[in-house]
Amino acid sequence: MSDFVRFDRVKKTYRMGEVVIEALRDASFSVERGELCVIVGPSGAGKTTLLNILGGMDTLTEGRVLLEGEEISAYNARQLTAYRRHDIGFVFQFYNLVPNLTALENVELAAQICRDPLDAAQVLRSVGLEHRLANFPAQLSGGEQQRVAIARALAKNPKLMLCDEPTGALDYATGKAILKLLQDMSREKGMTVIIITHNSALTAMADRVIQVKNGTVISEEVNASPVPVEEIEW
Repeated sequence: MSDFVRFDRVKKTYRMGEVVIEALRDASFSVERGELCVIVGPSGAGKTTLLNILGGMDTLTEGRVLLEGEEISAYNARQLTAYRRHDIGFVFQFYNLVPNLTALENVELAAQICRDPLDAAQVLRSVGLEHRLANFPAQLSGGEQQRVAIARALAKNPKLMLCDEPTGALDYATGKAILKLLQDMSREKGMTVIIITHNSALTAMADRVIQVKNGTVISEEVNASPVPVEEIEW
């Protein structure tokens, strides 16, 4: 199989006055279409920088990043805007819902900016929120708000789903339910999902595990027998 995502010797530096901070150095990895990939590492390892570059929210200093053979790291600002809008679904630790819009309206808002969106109500039903379409975020639990955020990302019909510590603000049981939803999306819909986390226990659920430390990829492993989320303990 050819690489769906490819990071090729990526370097990212930030300059603060005369100080140069190296957030990433010589970072290389690949992900195949339909895989659930977990990128794991301690705080400050460079995980979020990797995700932001892949999602078109940050630029690199050296190297290349490709999605489906397209070198997204060579895109200009307008191309990056279109890329974020049409090709990428984002799920963050904090839900970033619009408080004065209902669950359905939050998802519809995202769907309106895309080329080929899915039906917002149907996507909310698919994540188990068929009875919550008319509720505002303040009327939803944390887990329900995260499901709305996932539905919002799904409704864009993205090529790639990027998840930044998606269970970080949730309790254990709710976090497991969210991870099961992400695993099911990969298994049943063939969606490519990348999750970054500091929790090494989550690597058991992944098709591919990438370990990041001190700004570089220290290992990349394909997991021949991913474990169902229900069987993971942490």
